Amino acid sequence: MINIQPELNSSFQPAICEVQGIGLHSGVATTVRIIAAEPGVGRYFVRVDLPSQPQIPAHISSVSQTTLSTELTANGASVRTVEHVLAALTALGIEDARVEIDGAELPLLDGSARVWVDCLTRSIQRSSSGHLATSGEITEPVWIRQDDAFVAALPSSVLRFTYGIDFDVAPIGNQWHSWQPDQDDFTTEIAPARTFGLAYQIDQLRAAGLIKGGSLDNALVCDEHQWLNPPLRFPNEPCRHKLLDLIGDLSLLGKIPQAHFLAYKASHQLHVQLAQRLHEVGY
Repeated sequence: MINIQPELNSSFQPAICEVQGIGLHSGVATTVRIIAAEPGVGRYFVRVDLPSQPQIPAHISSVSQTTLSTELTANGASVRTVEHVLAALTALGIEDARVEIDGAELPLLDGSARVWVDCLTRSIQRSSSGHLATSGEITEPVWIRQDDAFVAALPSSVLRFTYGIDFDVAPIGNQWHSWQPDQDDFTTEIAPARTFGLAYQIDQLRAAGLIKGGSLDNALVCDEHQWLNPPLRFPNEPCRHKLLDLIGDLSLLGKIPQAHFLAYKASHQLHVQLAQRLHEVGY
């Protein structure tokens, strides 16, 4: 469900975006309201279901865990699976936003960022292309590596993201995708890409208390031979979704530095570690 109403104190344009849905890991329904915030306050979450309505900054210092999603914790409260809405806000150039939620996990919706983008673009009446602000230019390569997986920020004359994945199942295999904000529209090229999973892992993940809200309606699922819920929105939709996650995780820097971000077989953990390293050196 989406509801858009005017709001007077807006830093991007008067708007409220309201979305309801089920959390991927909790399986609990929550309602999210995105409200324009005053210039300079940044993006932050508010747990309106708790008595003190604690605020949780969408900042790298708030990250508390990265198991199959990114969770933020501050002021005695947490909010999970923040990466999709943060990617949408960042790609649309919305730097200041109050994200109110009446629970501990953002709704997964259709598994992508498309609902967030559709809601916000109808509210702010702007294109998503070319609005991603940067915070300075990377001058030396910064790498995070774990075995054969890595994520890097490389010096570049433009902001660019390139992602590669490699799964030992035929429907996914080896995939790559590259996205450049000043040339390619986030709304059509990245936002629709849905989260994905492997059928043989589902029971194990649920036994671990994860993906309680996952289904064939909000995630792509494949076995060793085929997708169980085709069609795909893109031939390399899983790879594009990983790129979407990377943008959301890097948004925890506030503004993303100008660089060529290159990732291969990475994870939320590696994304966040790169953001932490960049924060430590002043980006």
